[in-house]
Amino acid sequence: MPTASIAAPQSLQLALGERSYLIEIGAGLLARGVPQVISQAASKVVVISNEVVFPLYGDAVMTAFAAAGRPPMSIVLRDGETHKDWQSLNHIFDALLTHACDRNTLLVALGGGVVGDMVGFAAATYQRGVRFVQIPTTLLAQVDSSVGGKTAINHPLGKNMVGAFYQPQHVLIDTDVLRTLPDREYRAGLAEVIKYGAALDTIFFEWLEVNIDALNARQDLALAYAIRRCCEIKAAVVADDEYETNKTGGRALLNFGHTFGHAIESSLGYGVWLHGEAVGCGMALAARFSAKLGRIDAATAARVITLLERAGLSTKMPPISAELMLVHMSRDKKNEEGKIRLILLDALGTSRIDGGVARAEILAFLQN
Repeated sequence: MPTASIAAPQSLQLALGERSYLIEIGAGLLARGVPQVISQAASKVVVISNEVVFPLYGDAVMTAFAAAGRPPMSIVLRDGETHKDWQSLNHIFDALLTHACDRNTLLVALGGGVVGDMVGFAAATYQRGVRFVQIPTTLLAQVDSSVGGKTAINHPLGKNMVGAFYQPQHVLIDTDVLRTLPDREYRAGLAEVIKYGAALDTIFFEWLEVNIDALNARQDLALAYAIRRCCEIKAAVVADDEYETNKTGGRALLNFGHTFGHAIESSLGYGVWLHGEAVGCGMALAARFSAKLGRIDAATAARVITLLERAGLSTKMPPISAELMLVHMSRDKKNEEGKIRLILLDALGTSRIDGGVARAEILAFLQN
């Protein structure tokens, strides 16, 4: 077990030249970290959250900005994946325009992945781009969606199909907020934690196997290390392949389990399964399929599936027809020239993109 304390703030940098930014991790940062993210050139600060998170943490963030000399305004959105859409995005734009927010406005995303994605997309497109800060309040957002600049809303025909690459100017991760996170949301976040080990880091995966019970219990030391390690891995991958242009690996490897997972979300209807729940099941499917194709042995696939189950995640596909799954997988953003591109395992901690698997073979796997 690493010796770093969760009470001691840590920081790392995502290196992207002039667009580089700090990721700060620690307890109590909602209040202590806010002064560091304010640019004195900001004409207005707008805190954007949802109806669940804002009553919990809105006052603390609003007070911190006010104390730092930038009293903010707030926008509160409806909660849930079903509201990650044009209507919610336009609600943000309506409020910004009503309050005459200009290009020097700073947007602050206070919430989970849905809020972070929408605020990021709003920042990328409002008056052709304003600055924004991520303050993620779910484990999934802290270890994944708040870092790296992927922003989007959903379309009825596909998840995250309308969006932009647009980096925040700061990411502030307060680990204290995880104490109020519902168990289901917390477990969904563990899926993304496991993803980093399974697809990219054998040593981290082995650490997770030893420490998953501590993570399930939300023990401070285990959480501190897991969040830090996930952010380190993602920062390195994004710095090397920001726009996901590497055709053989790079940033696309962070989508391990997502091709299957997004298809589950779209097939069931957004919000029926949480994103992390669908990704967890998607990783189990990807591990099984990797074994079926002979890329890994059955024992390696079983280790991935067992760890997911120990985290309280379902590894069995919900009652969706294989044909419907294939339809949604065919719309995945990674696809090229009509080919479904899957992230598959070559070994534990080693993954690659494969666009050469025939649709008939994928369909037969899903049917079984």
